[in-house]
Amino acid sequence: MATAQQAIEIYVDADACPVKAEIYRVAERHSLKVFVVANSFINVPQTPLVERVLVSAAFDAADDWIAERARRGAIVITADIPLAHRCVTAGSDVIGPTGRPFTEASIGMALATRNLMEDLRAMGDVSGGPKPFSAKDRSTFLSALDLAIVRLKRGGFPSTAP
Repeated sequence: MATAQQAIEIYVDADACPVKAEIYRVAERHSLKVFVVANSFINVPQTPLVERVLVSAAFDAADDWIAERARRGAIVITADIPLAHRCVTAGSDVIGPTGRPFTEASIGMALATRNLMEDLRAMGDVSGGPKPFSAKDRSTFLSALDLAIVRLKRGGFPSTAP
């Protein structure tokens, strides 16, 4: 059971996140605090529920900031597989922008696939990046985020800290 200090919080690896507007809407509906973490200025809604966190341009500075705060009761939104691994290990619910949940059961395969693709790209066997973001991805993401929030609330985590 969660303590009063452990409110549900959402951490967004924001630099290339295509679902920020959706996160803000869902967070407002559930009264959840959102931390939008980036190494460059990003516009965020002017509300006490959304906090812009500007980190240095150092390699992995945003990832490190998020990973240091990852815990049970936190939801992390990222497409970065190594960050997802760090956050899953810390007990966070982790969701990719396409709605793909990263879990203890799936993160090992995600890391292995990422590493294989990185090796294939380095050898020139594979080029290009991920497929274009779609409306279906957006819908799947919204469902996954709602599911994570409902599951945490049922587990005793409150919407906002006292």
